[in-house]
Amino acid sequence: MALDEFLKAEVDALREKGLNWQLRRLEGGSKPRCKVDGKDVIMLCSNNYLGLSEHKALKRAAIAAVKSHGAGSGSVRTIAGTMDLHLELEKAIARFKHTQAALYFQTGFAANQGSIPQLSGEGDLLVSDELNHGSIIDGVRLSKAERAIFKHKNMEELERILREAKAKGTYKKIWVITDGVFSMDGDIAPLKRICELANQYGAYVYVDDAHGDGVLGEHGRGIVSHFGLEGKVEVEMGTFSKGFGVVGGYVAGSQALYDFLQNKARSFLLSGSAPPATVAACKAAIELLEKDDRLVRKLWRNTRYWKKSLRCLGFDIGESETPITPVMLGDSKLAQQFAAELFEEGVFTIPIVYPMVAQGKARIRTMVTAAHRKEDLNEALAAFEKVGKKLGLGKK
Repeated sequence: MALDEFLKAEVDALREKGLNWQLRRLEGGSKPRCKVDGKDVIMLCSNNYLGLSEHKALKRAAIAAVKSHGAGSGSVRTIAGTMDLHLELEKAIARFKHTQAALYFQTGFAANQGSIPQLSGEGDLLVSDELNHGSIIDGVRLSKAERAIFKHKNMEELERILREAKAKGTYKKIWVITDGVFSMDGDIAPLKRICELANQYGAYVYVDDAHGDGVLGEHGRGIVSHFGLEGKVEVEMGTFSKGFGVVGGYVAGSQALYDFLQNKARSFLLSGSAPPATVAACKAAIELLEKDDRLVRKLWRNTRYWKKSLRCLGFDIGESETPITPVMLGDSKLAQQFAAELFEEGVFTIPIVYPMVAQGKARIRTMVTAAHRKEDLNEALAAFEKVGKKLGLGKK
């Protein structure tokens, strides 16, 4: 079979099962009301939690950085690509996260893919939640360490794994790795208990705070702040592509961690450094949250209203504890149809299907932001009610 024939057959099979992705075109900025594929819609699937991608302070910082530092560095960080802006951003991240240091990566995926395989190796054990993000899974796969998977948020199983690992007595290092906020269901890791168990059995903790940044904790400092665990988590990883409204990843922790990853993480060592505009906008986002938490509070007001309203309409929103609010539908084709009908009603959502979630767990994942007005949310709720009735879903 020719390669193109093979590839086409694979995509056709996905399409037949309702598992294929269809990219839509965003025309302009990521705003509560925007234009997608030529249609005016309410945006309900962006991770832009605080609406910072359109904030004037970030735009000003990006423009000023282009004027002063150009469009790019033309190099990797370790050769000639570390500008003063990169170092200033890293200091701001560490200050914001209350850690000694922080290393900035090009993306959150690169942070996990570069860090996990270097922090672990032969003779070590990686213990990972079964619903961790794909970037964690890939990072774990790249490591030469042994691995163990515990059922989602199941602390009894985690303790059993750690107890047996300690009793074995042969592992040099044991890492417990977890998402802080799980991106498909919107639930929060029991990080306090994880830290207690790790301390009891001599393990280290690595938390991916991608969906906690700008959302949880004091001034949006994330899950470690949320649980009051500053200084008790060895590695905090996060991203600027969600709550901060820009792009890029980071790993925050001790100065020793910074020095180690700067010399060992290949995704950092071998990738071009982030452009000045991006770095300056990231720094501006942190400074904005340090000064003012009004956007974080507005995000949570909108979140509470949205969840309560969906429940009143009879929709199942699963176990969500955060602005990530799934509307559980089960069938992949039904999820795709529901999203298509919503789009026709002027609401942009995305059907989440296998392999993003398990078979039979398809859903519409909605994401409200601090930038949404109540009128936006009410209009979207009316569309959900209308489409639900048409498809025999929601309140009977």
